[in-house]
Amino acid sequence: MKTLKTVITALLFTMSFSIYAQNSEDTAKNASVDKMSYYEKRAKEDAKFEQKFKAENTDEEESFWEEQKAYEKELKKRDKKAYRAYIRGKRDAYAEHYEHCDSHCHHGHHYYNHASFYYYRYDGYYYKHPNRGTSINTNVRLRTPRISVGLF
Repeated sequence: MKTLKTVITALLFTMSFSIYAQNSEDTAKNASVDKMSYYEKRAKEDAKFEQKFKAENTDEEESFWEEQKAYEKELKKRDKKAYRAYIRGKRDAYAEHYEHCDSHCHHGHHYYNHASFYYYRYDGYYYKHPNRGTSINTNVRLRTPRISVGLF
């Protein structure tokens, strides 16, 4: 009878640990999901801000985009899963904005550069608006006489 009590006590003891372990796994999984949804939500908020952002001058615009890039790089180093969730959220937000973005949206060059990273359809901007460089192309042709050497 004593061995039966010992066996039952041991079974209850091990079952309580397994139930506790399952509960901790569930809470860890929920924490992970909450963290991912936080970064997706944060990415959508950041994307909306980027889409409405109007810089006073080019220096301000460049510094804004550099800070944004630095934040993403730091997030990637710190937590890769959070970074992937953040990029997924940005991709979704940029895809949604692309559907109604046309000539009434006045985005800068840096916006399209970053948008093409998040959403592939923004690449067309560069085909419609080629970068005007500082070089000048000239077509100069000189007519040269033809000289033929014939043996017959």
